[in-house]
Amino acid sequence: MDKNMVGGGLTVKQKLGFGIFDLGGNMFFTLMGFWTLNFLTDTIGLAAALAGTAVMAGKAWDAVTDPVMGFISDRTLSRWGRRRPYLLFGALPMMLTMWFFFTKPGFSGSLALTVWATLALMLLNTAATVINIPYSSLTPELSDDYHERTSLNGYRFGCAIFGTILGAAAVQPLVDIFPTKAQGFSMMGLILGTVMLITTLLTFFGTKEKVHTKADLPTGSLLSTYRAVFSNKPFVLLLLTYAFHIMALTFVQSILVYYTRYVYNSADLTTIAMLLLLLVAMVFIPISVLVSKRIGKKRTYQICFGIIASACIIIFFLGHILGSHFFLGMMVYAGIGVGFSYVAPYAMVPDAIDFAAAKEGERNEGAYYGMWTFVSKLGVALSVFFSGIILSLGGYIAEAIQSPGAILAIRFLIGPIPALIFIAALVVIQFYPLDEKAFREIQAKEHRDSP
Repeated sequence: MDKNMVGGGLTVKQKLGFGIFDLGGNMFFTLMGFWTLNFLTDTIGLAAALAGTAVMAGKAWDAVTDPVMGFISDRTLSRWGRRRPYLLFGALPMMLTMWFFFTKPGFSGSLALTVWATLALMLLNTAATVINIPYSSLTPELSDDYHERTSLNGYRFGCAIFGTILGAAAVQPLVDIFPTKAQGFSMMGLILGTVMLITTLLTFFGTKEKVHTKADLPTGSLLSTYRAVFSNKPFVLLLLTYAFHIMALTFVQSILVYYTRYVYNSADLTTIAMLLLLLVAMVFIPISVLVSKRIGKKRTYQICFGIIASACIIIFFLGHILGSHFFLGMMVYAGIGVGFSYVAPYAMVPDAIDFAAAKEGERNEGAYYGMWTFVSKLGVALSVFFSGIILSLGGYIAEAIQSPGAILAIRFLIGPIPALIFIAALVVIQFYPLDEKAFREIQAKEHRDSP
């Protein structure tokens, strides 16, 4: 037996080849979650409400591009497979659009800058769509084993946590190297965009898809395909849960830099808090895989919501009173929940896809992941949009001593607001019906129905 073989037939090399993409992918997702609003308000100079509006408007374009990309990916035949060609040809545009967004334009004016931010985000989000949806759709292409999918995503998010740390911790030091924040953000966009290019190409060369023929490809129209997606009850419940999950997490991420800077008057504390959160999360990712095998994916996912929601509430009531050391302790506690949040949802999606395939006889992985990616982006956009509105209502003024109203707004955005959304996610996922027994029954049905 090959010493590199793991679980249901995939080797360590294959799992790492798959997972390495998300070092860059989660780096991108994290830095956008932590820094987009702050970059637009404090470096570009947009009012918080306008910055949030630009993010929301830019994401509206994803309502078109994400479903279409999933539909196209499902119907692609090439020498490299259905998914991998988009990694090969999408890597460079991803790098360039990231560099473009983080480069401050040479003009001013609120309207012009709002339009620029919206268009730049549309370009960046489209480039991300072209590589992210085909990549996510690789999971069911690589394994059809219930526990192997959890293991595969364990490797993915083991890589992802390093990317998350990079996205959280590298931005400020890179920006500080250069004479101005504008120059620093531009070079940061170029450097981290290059990291994304490299990790995307490593996954292209490190994975191999199943061989498909034209007869394997789905034949439905765009409308009928997405009608089928939304008739899949397990997937819809999981999708709604993940939307709440990402919304709540983005509220915390995007406001963290404001909280440390204006509640504790310490910009440097942001990086320390992020690192503590993510290093603890990294430790608990493999633990969550083991827990999932004992109590199931759904219960493991629910653990994360309970932990992070309670951390948010405690920070709201005590964080500004007990000081920065207490706050950092709560980041350690919240990191346990974040560690439990990575693997479970992505291990559950292919199970929900198999549920539909067993009923309909057609596989539309790209369509499912297209909608998954769109909803995750929508969750981010809604959080940033409402964060901007709430900061403006509280009287936030960039780079100034904040009023009590602004401080209260910041505390609400890191406390009760995300906590309530996490609790909503915990309740919704309770109704998700697929467990290992149900999955085995689905597989048995597929085998009986296959010629």
